[in-house]
Order: sequence, then C-alpha cells, then structure tokens
Amino acid sequence: MTTSPEERSAAHPLAPYGWDEGWERALAQHHREHPGPLVPARVVRAHRGALDVRTPVGPQRVDVPRARLPEPTTGDWVVLSLRGAGPEVVAVLPRRTALARAEASGRSAEQVLAANVDTVAVTVAPARRAPLGRVERFLALAWSSGARPVVVLTKTDLLEGAELADSLAEAEAAAPGADVLAVSAERGAGVEDLRAALSGTVVLLGPSGAGKSTLANALLGQDRLGTRAVRAGDGKGRHTTVRRELLPLPGGLVLVDTPGLRTVGLGGEGAGESLRRTFADVEDLAVDCRFADCSHTAEPGCAVLAAIGAGVLGQRRLDSYRKLEREREWFAARTDARLRAERAGRWKAIHKQQRALRPRP
Repeated sequence: MTTSPEERSAAHPLAPYGWDEGWERALAQHHREHPGPLVPARVVRAHRGALDVRTPVGPQRVDVPRARLPEPTTGDWVVLSLRGAGPEVVAVLPRRTALARAEASGRSAEQVLAANVDTVAVTVAPARRAPLGRVERFLALAWSSGARPVVVLTKTDLLEGAELADSLAEAEAAAPGADVLAVSAERGAGVEDLRAALSGTVVLLGPSGAGKSTLANALLGQDRLGTRAVRAGDGKGRHTTVRRELLPLPGGLVLVDTPGLRTVGLGGEGAGESLRRTFADVEDLAVDCRFADCSHTAEPGCAVLAAIGAGVLGQRRLDSYRKLEREREWFAARTDARLRAERAGRWKAIHKQQRALRPRP
C-alpha cells in the first residue's frame, strides 16, 4: 500500500515541529547537491556560536555554520550532514517568512527575530487603555514578515465590562484586517478561541509585561515558562523570557516565545506595503485626495483631513501613520546610502587591483 507525500510528511518525526511536504521537497534538492547522509533539523534556540536543534532522532547542539551560509535563527530549518565526526550544518533551507526589525542601534540593518512563522500574535496588556501606537507598530512589523497577524488583548480579567468593550473597539479600529481577541490566561477565558485562530508556527510578540509567558503556558497546558509580576511602581514588565525558544503545542501548532521588545524599528524591503496594510483605513481615504502626493497636512481637497474633521478618523491615527512613515523613509535612506557606499568600495577595490596588474613602463 502506497502513501501520499502528505501522509509521509504527517508521519515524519519532525511533524510536531512544522515539517511538511514543502520542506520535504526543499530537502530533496540538497540530497542531489551534497553526498552522504543528510537529515533536516529545526532551530529551537540560537546561541552565540551554537544552535540547539530538533532532529528526527531528538535534540542536538551543533556549531553555527560557516560564514558562507546564512546565519540561522529560531524557526529556521537547516540541513545536517552526518558524514563527519559530528553533525554539521551544510545548508539553511530558504525561509518562507521572516519576522525582522530594524536594529535598535539605528544602523541600516535588520535583526531577524524568528523565521518561518505563520501567525504573529501581537500581545498587549490594555490595563485601563490599550497602547494603540505600540499595537500599530507591532502590526506593521507582523505584516512585513509575510505572516498573518492576530492582536491579543491579555489580562482582561483586570478590566471592567465597559472598559474591556472600549479597549476591544479601539484595538479593532487600530488593526484593520486583523483578528482581535480578548484573553485572560489566568482564568482561561478566551484561550480556546485564540487557539482556534492560530495556525502553523506562532510567534508571541509584544513588550515585557504583556503576559506572553503566561499566555504561552496556557496554550501549552502546563507551567513550563517562568512568569513575573509587573513592577508595582509604573506597571511596566520585567524580562522573564531571555531568549527566543521554539516549542511544539498540543493540536499541531508550534510556538516561538520571545523576550519583551522595548524598541521595534520599522524598515526593510516590505515596510512600505506593511504600513499600507496597517493603516488601510488611512490609505483608503487618501485615494480621494485631490492631489496624488498629498501629505495630509494642509492641502486643499485632502480627504484624510476631511475625515478627521467629520470624526470618521482620529487625529491620533494619522499622527501614528506619519511617525511610522517617517521612520520607514529614514531607514530606506540609510540603507540606500549604505548600498551606495558598498558599491563604491567594491569599484574602488577593482580599480586598485586593475592598476596593480598593469605593466609598468
């Protein structure tokens, strides 16, 4: 009796970690390129100089691959060769998605937080009012990854009925196109609804104190991840998760728990499209502006300003859009300048080499 590729993938030892037919085909390409026994593995944790991976026969620690390969991060699928004394990473399978932020240092570079993510759960603890600007920033990051975002209002047991309804309405207005769910992990309320809204590999994204580890424990069905109370003085969170870690969840999901993010820079190739999706309401209004290059500041016939005047759109929403757009433009300008400098440096090196090879008179 023959089995289909889908059935073989489902029976694979790494199926609980997200292995599927598509990864099977990607691995087959490397079987043709590399002699000797090869096995796939998923990066569970990335350390400085080493990787914790899950292989078909269990967990392994391997060295970070040579510089000629992309540097793997949590969620990556790597190919291990078993020819030598120990397993060696010989390839990193092409990423389907990548959750990346502009580096907090301000350099024109990106830091990949997690790879091959299907759902980004933007977690926010609303307390008395959801921090909408932060929600929009995390949403833009999520949309740019290629994954599907879901906004999760946590710790909703701390809110009264009217306050919860207001927070949900505000979050929904700030997250067009994304599901918004209310969860109390402490009471278990909304956890199953959230589980049903998630798919594939899920990354929990949010600031410290948003309740990510408590939520992860609720999804895991056990208190596996440590939790800490927020600071009493200012209500801000304290880091509990210190590194990104990949864990299989009941029901076929895979979870990536991440440390709280204090800064999330927006940049990179997909930032423009991600802003358009995050602020789809502003973009839809802008179509009716008199001028195609309207900046929505003081131009006559600006449909966005007219919507603010009519109470259809809030000024805070437009201000947040402008702020993130300026940040995106700054990052793009820095990136272009860096690329120009790199090209100039390469040409300078080529010309220098050519001069050195010319015969002397």
